[in-house]
Amino acid sequence: MNPSPDASRFTFHEERMAGKILLEVVTPEKLLLSQQVDEVIAPGSEGEFGVLPGHCHFLSTLRIGELRYRVGDQTNHMAILWGYAEVTPTKVTIMAEIAEKAEDIDVDRAQAAVEKAEQRLKAGGLPSEVKEAEISLEKARLRKKIADRARKTGQT
Repeated sequence: MNPSPDASRFTFHEERMAGKILLEVVTPEKLLLSQQVDEVIAPGSEGEFGVLPGHCHFLSTLRIGELRYRVGDQTNHMAILWGYAEVTPTKVTIMAEIAEKAEDIDVDRAQAAVEKAEQRLKAGGLPSEVKEAEISLEKARLRKKIADRARKTGQT
């Protein structure tokens, strides 16, 4: 027996009222996160974008940046190093080259990486070496910022 049109509308209405969207973060190595969340803010290549349940479909490239997602009153943070985002009304899929949850980032290692990248940048070199050092520094600073924030907010 086929459900009536009213029944399917009711189910859709219930899903929208739940106010959740599925966030999946995938790297080439593994599925890092699969969780129902209230809101996602991602580092799009053209700027940050926010996603709430019921958002329109779209695709975006991602830059080096911070992925934030909220569950209730708690905001969680993750480092994203390039990738793509696919958004539907019920799901956000982040396909990242590299992604790290805040609680998985070692603050001391992140600080050491910042210092090493700063030294490489200061040393100069060919334009390609300088650009590589700038990217390394951007990644290291991002990881440190996210790890510090996690420590302060008790995510670790």
